[in-house]
Amino acid sequence: QRQHQHQARSHSGGSREFRASPDTVLTMGGGHHYNPAAEPRNDQDIEAISKAKIPIAFRDTCAHLLVPLNKCRRQTWWHPEECSHERHTYEECMYNSYLQRIEAKVQVNKAKAAAAVED
Repeated sequence: QRQHQHQARSHSGGSREFRASPDTVLTMGGGHHYNPAAEPRNDQDIEAISKAKIPIAFRDTCAHLLVPLNKCRRQTWWHPEECSHERHTYEECMYNSYLQRIEAKVQVNKAKAAAAVED
């Protein structure tokens, strides 16, 4: 099993690992703890997302976290400090999703480069 590690700069020290794909582990700095709730998911509950009236543009791999975030926002009249944990988890999920897309692109580029060398 091959592992690729990416070390992000950290001002506060510490790091955490993020599994971008089954065979890839990315190490992130910043002293963050691992938050399993912030993992992007491909198996979304489409019915719950539709019922929560999440716009189609936001129905991505982190939409499952947008449902409780928007519920909290509506209950607190969009008060910024009230839903900070939910917002942070959603934003962390979006970042993790971004890392997955970047890693997928790296793998595609490697495969293209290997195919070009074979030709």
